[in-house]
Parts: sequence; C-alpha cells; structure tokens
Amino acid sequence: MKKKASLTTPAIFDRVQVILDSAQAHAARSVNTTQVVTNWMIGREIVEEQQQGRRKTEYGEKVISSLAAKLREEGRSGYGELMLKLCRQFYLSYPELPGQQIGYALRNQSRPASKAPEIGHALRGKSPESLILVPQIIEAARQAEWQPGRLHSSLSWTHYRTLMRVSNLPARAFYEIEAIQQNWKARELERQINSLLFERLAKSRDKKGVMKLATKGQEIQQAADAFKDPVVIEFLGLPESHRLVETKVEEALITNLKDFLLELGKGFAFVARQERLTLEGDHFYVDLVFYHTILKCYVLIDIKVRKLTHQDLGQMQLYVNYYDRERLTPGDNPTLGLILCTDKNDTAVKYTLGTDQKNIFASRYQFHLPSEEDLAAEIRRELAELQPEQMRKRKSR
Repeated sequence: MKKKASLTTPAIFDRVQVILDSAQAHAARSVNTTQVVTNWMIGREIVEEQQQGRRKTEYGEKVISSLAAKLREEGRSGYGELMLKLCRQFYLSYPELPGQQIGYALRNQSRPASKAPEIGHALRGKSPESLILVPQIIEAARQAEWQPGRLHSSLSWTHYRTLMRVSNLPARAFYEIEAIQQNWKARELERQINSLLFERLAKSRDKKGVMKLATKGQEIQQAADAFKDPVVIEFLGLPESHRLVETKVEEALITNLKDFLLELGKGFAFVARQERLTLEGDHFYVDLVFYHTILKCYVLIDIKVRKLTHQDLGQMQLYVNYYDRERLTPGDNPTLGLILCTDKNDTAVKYTLGTDQKNIFASRYQFHLPSEEDLAAEIRRELAELQPEQMRKRKSR
C-alpha cells in the first residue's frame, strides 16, 4: 500500500523542531515566559506557512493536522491540533508580542529576499539554525518598555489563553494591566472578565475615562473611582430570593472574604463586621467596615436585601458622621459609606443625599454574572431616570 505523502514541508517541521528544542533547554529558567514565547513562535510559523499556500486552499487547511501528526510521530506531546490552533490564534491576537523591533528582526530571519520557492521543494528563507530563538526573544523583551499587547513575565500561557477571548481591544488591554498590577492568578482574571469588570467600570466614565482604563488600568483618585455598580457576588452561591436575610448575606461575604475583596477592587482592607456604635445607650451596628489604603479612609458597608429607601441613606449618614467625629486619626480622610441593595432609584438617592453624595454611595448587587445585555439595560434605565431631572433643569433656565 502506497504511503500517503505528508503535507508538511521540511521547512516548517525543522523550524518548529528548533523552536521546541530551544524552549526545552531554557524551560527551567523561565517556565511560564518560555511557554508563552514558544507558542507565539509556533503560531507565527503556522500562519506564515498557511499564507505561503494561500492559493491552495486544501493545503492551507491541512497544515495544522499534518504538522500535529508529524510532531506526534516524533514524540512531541502536547502539540495536537487543538493546541496548534490555539498557537495560531495567539499569534494573530498578539502579532507584536515580542515588541515591534524584536518582531521585525524575527520576521527578517526567515523571510526570503526573493520570491518564495515552490512549497514542499525547498526551505523557505534561512536554515532553522538561524532562527532567533526563545531565550533571545525573552531577553530582548525584558529590556524593552512594556505596554499592553507585549510580553510580560507575570502573564502565563493560561493568562493569555483567557485574554484571547476578549475581542474588545481596550478591554483586553485593561485586563492585562490589572492582571499584572493586582497579581491576578489565571482563575481570578477569568472571573473578572466573566463579570464584565471593564464594562461595569466604563459605564460611569466618559470617553476619555474609558481610554484611561485601557492605558493605565483602574486609577483610584476620588471616592467615586473606588465603587462599581452593580457589585457581582455570584461566588456566594446564594439564590436571588426575597426570603434572604441580611445576616445570611453578610455571613456569606465574610466566609468568602478573599473573593469579596477581589470584587470590591484595589485598596480595600477588612477591619470588622457588626461594628457597634453606641449613642446615649442606643446601639447601632455597621455590617462591614473596611479601610481603603489608597484613599486613606474608612469605608462602611451596609447590606439590604430589598430596594433602597431614604431611611437607609439616613442611617448610613449617621454611621459616616459618627466615624468622622469619633474614629478618625491624623492622616485619615473623611469616611465613605456604601449601601449594597437589590435595587435603587438613582434620582431619589441624589435628592435625599444632596451635597453629601460625594461621601455616600449605593450599588446594586446581584448573585449572577451579568451579560452585556444586562448592562446595556442598566444604562438605559439610568438614563431614563436622569431624563426627567434634566428636562426640569432646562425648563428652569
């Protein structure tokens, strides 16, 4: 029986072999970064090989399956068809991962000066030994200034696989910055992407503010920057039920404090729960107390398992005033209050708080991960609530 001819050219197989050999030799030095660069380089070779055969559709479609089979024959485990497709997607998603100058030099190493020879009959470009290898790329990338879309040693292959799912480039850049700054593990990064963190922060910002998120990450410069709406607490595993009581939600948040701190965002440090305030024999209890290490202030959180009322706002005002007078120490800024509720009327909140709105905030919470449709509906509702107020202002002019 005649053996079926391989669709894999000697050129791509030899180059991928060299890349893998180089990666294995330096794996002990930097496992994560080595794997990232290795997969990027393999993805690049696949893309360029497919582009060489773009006039032969059948050839282009079978490059990956043929390469996977050849690598399997040589004992290169872990690089089946699915993995090779991910490598290709990785290169297409991050074409300048090593940096512009590094990437340009890398392309020149294997790109022929003249017209490419017939596929399957000659090596394309220079020999495999002349390739810029994984260690060289890593070293050059370390010396280059980092920016989103470039190689960073804190981001593993699992991080990048998660980031590739984010098609919105400003959002992807934001998640890269935050994952590095906050030292997120891959699981934490995935959770923040699934919870639409970028979209939740972006909806309260103008166009300039959204671009700052994409270039600098979340910056906490004022009280409003520290809070998001809605707050997503799907990690509690609690049902959305009218039978829930506040103590049960509070207990669940404390049990899952690490996840709750991740959801609250940067700067929050836990201080106490059910903090008792005594005024002339009357006792009041603040559900949760945090200290914000960036804003240098206490943050008091009250939990409501119903729609927000003006009485809730008055109660929080009492807590904030008490802390400002009795608990602040030199260097502390004015106390902030956050009420977590199932629903609220934003216009009513504004009229109730008046000028005090800069210190007291209200956010909805939900027990499931939001969808983009949910957030879009939320924004439309907020705009609808603001329109009557804006019309009144115009008529009064």
